[in-house]
Amino acid sequence: MNAASIGASLREIDDLPSPRGLPLLGNLHQLPPATHHLTLERWAAELGTPYVFRFGPTPVTVWSDIELSHAVMRERPHRYRRYAPIENILKEFGCNGLFSIEGAAWEPQRRLVMQALSIPHIKAFYPTLAAITERLRRRWEAVAREGRVVDMTEDLKRFTVDVTSALAFGEDPNTLENEHVLIQEQLALLLPMLMSRVNAPFAYWHYVKFPRDRRFDEAMTAVHRHIRELMARTRARMREEAAIEACETPLAENARAPRNLLEAMLAMRDAPDSGITDDEVAANVLTMLVAGEETTATSIAWALLFLGSDDALYARVADSARRVLDESAVCPSYGAMRELDLCEAVCTEASRLHPVAPYLSFEPLEEVRLQGVRLPIGTKIFMLHRPAMMDPKNYADPERYDPDRWLHAHRQESGAHEPRAYLQFGAGPRVCPGRHLAAVEMRLVVSMLTANFTAQLATNRADIHEVCAFTTVPSQMPMRLSLR
Repeated sequence: MNAASIGASLREIDDLPSPRGLPLLGNLHQLPPATHHLTLERWAAELGTPYVFRFGPTPVTVWSDIELSHAVMRERPHRYRRYAPIENILKEFGCNGLFSIEGAAWEPQRRLVMQALSIPHIKAFYPTLAAITERLRRRWEAVAREGRVVDMTEDLKRFTVDVTSALAFGEDPNTLENEHVLIQEQLALLLPMLMSRVNAPFAYWHYVKFPRDRRFDEAMTAVHRHIRELMARTRARMREEAAIEACETPLAENARAPRNLLEAMLAMRDAPDSGITDDEVAANVLTMLVAGEETTATSIAWALLFLGSDDALYARVADSARRVLDESAVCPSYGAMRELDLCEAVCTEASRLHPVAPYLSFEPLEEVRLQGVRLPIGTKIFMLHRPAMMDPKNYADPERYDPDRWLHAHRQESGAHEPRAYLQFGAGPRVCPGRHLAAVEMRLVVSMLTANFTAQLATNRADIHEVCAFTTVPSQMPMRLSLR
């Protein structure tokens, strides 16, 4: 059954329940950017789904059925596309890469990224991953010895920027040890500005720039300059190595294969009649940096909310990690890393309760009928994630934080468990290509932290709130670390 045939009786969008709004504004005044996802979820609980709200004059339909979400995602990119304003604004940012690009350009870029983030590639990259994790450990050791409170979200973003850069581009900016490397601070501005402009009632920045817009423009200019310099260095290195190899091994079939994503993209770009531009390569570099930084760091940060306020759980995770790490400060091998299931489970369960992606947004490329509702081409569709993850039919005792529900050994004991309801990495052809890398990073960081430090929240847990800046991040995550 495809998504267009779900449901029988036909309704129009205007027949759906809707929160009361205002003329012209619709429900815009009821959706504060930082917490609008919570309002959408509250309306879903009050009105049921599907419902419709109005973003100014534009109707947006909201859904929470997990089977429908899977059906729509299976039919991307041919029947549905991502919410068009996202692609339009990312084009302005010079960041319309694999995450947002649509149409025929998506498939060849997808193949390249999947290869760069494949399990064999990450396994070969593991020593570098472990070295960057050791760098984070040294940073936290210094903080613990000085008795300072550490901003965990900030440090985790530095860690993921270093990992993504080293893996995908062959250069490590070492933001963990170099406080004045600005790339991480500049990247941090992108997703909040994307959220702001996607939700703006009109494109005011085309006519007037406020101080925030000017700061953002300056940051993006610097980021793109960094990316172009990175591309130039990589090209020069590739030419130099190709010349050496041509002298030593003149047969073309013995030419060295690309070692990372950037080399592969540049080789494809520079091939005759490729049809790919430097701008498209740069957009994918920026996409990888932003996606690699934000989502994984945030998933780990949400896990710290629970680890840092539950001594018994922390001790259990620490014991589990120490058994695997033995005398090592960081997990010593890829094979050993695979035994750290509990370290990944604490992150997965945290992002079930605090979804990093609270919803996904789509538009049909043709008229469709979903659950008996006729949706014309271009209708805005929001698919909420949390309602399904908090449904007792999908997860037993869903309000409870229970990492064991994700462990195979405890699966039968935990009651209802529907993995399909967990959509933090998406589904279908455009499922997140970085999900395995994210799992490895979670296991490495949580095992390193718990095996080497005790950690407690340095603020009241009730003072930590969800802030939606395209992804849902914690408002703060200060922790006090002590050496074990």
